[in-house]
Amino acid sequence: MTTIKDVAERAGVSIKTVSRVLNNEPHVRAQVKERVHAAARDLDYKPNRAASRLAGGRSFLIAHLYDNPNPSYIAALHDGAARRCRELGYHLVVEPVNSQDKDLVALVERLFATIAPDGILLSPPLSENTEFVAAVRKLGGRLALISAAQGEELAHISTDERGASRAIMAHLLGLGHRRIGFVRGHPQHLGATLRYEGYCQALAEAGLALDPALVAQGFFDLQSGLEATRTLLALPRRPTAIFASNDEMAVGALMAAREAGLKVPDDLSVIGFDDTPMSRLISPALTTVRQPLEAMGAAGVECIVAPDKAPRGLLDFEIILRDSCAPPRG
Repeated sequence: MTTIKDVAERAGVSIKTVSRVLNNEPHVRAQVKERVHAAARDLDYKPNRAASRLAGGRSFLIAHLYDNPNPSYIAALHDGAARRCRELGYHLVVEPVNSQDKDLVALVERLFATIAPDGILLSPPLSENTEFVAAVRKLGGRLALISAAQGEELAHISTDERGASRAIMAHLLGLGHRRIGFVRGHPQHLGATLRYEGYCQALAEAGLALDPALVAQGFFDLQSGLEATRTLLALPRRPTAIFASNDEMAVGALMAAREAGLKVPDDLSVIGFDDTPMSRLISPALTTVRQPLEAMGAAGVECIVAPDKAPRGLLDFEIILRDSCAPPRG
């Protein structure tokens, strides 16, 4: 069986250097990395992760803790995180939790005691709970947060959700819409607040007053989008367009429009946020905001495993124009 010593001899470096290269540690010259990887390929060397854990105290496990009613959002984060873990020689452990659970910290303590992950990836609303984040930090290991800024000393990965909301509102305003309903996201999610702020800013920039009657509360799931849109469509002067804070709720808005006998986009324009697979499969296909969710999941893993390679700043968003928007009638 080929050993790490054989790889070191073939590459002409020390065993420690081979270990650093295969564990994706920083500050190793590119030429040295290339020699080590070439030697490992030539010798068909497979690292023994169990032995590495015993020797170096690393588990090569990254745990993603999440509590989110939007399965498409979470699935995209998982895909990006799991792919990057495999590329870096790690494995992703997925742990769904209830963010309202009083024993939440105890659950994480058991997780550390059982599998000792090298890092924790948190997504909303867990990443936005400052008390919970502080408790997790005390347990050790690296921590990366999706869509939340908890201070410059913590790694966080996000997009400009406020700016994205303003941009897609500008599209609706450019089509001529002036009565635009808004379905807010879950009140415990920072992203929901940022998207609402973008909606308000876009109205102000267009010289339009905010009408509280045009704002309905949702919770980032389809049912709440359906119910919120029913409320908006029952107004004496219904909106000509509805901006739902995510695609799940936008699909609920489409359902409510059909219930009311309205055609989208002829009678009502609808837009979403996130560009989930559902937004492309529904009819009419949704105009929405694309967040790079897979890239965000991958970046979270990089912040834990290879912080020197991790992206810095906000990841780009993109406005995706499809079939659910048109100028208002009349």
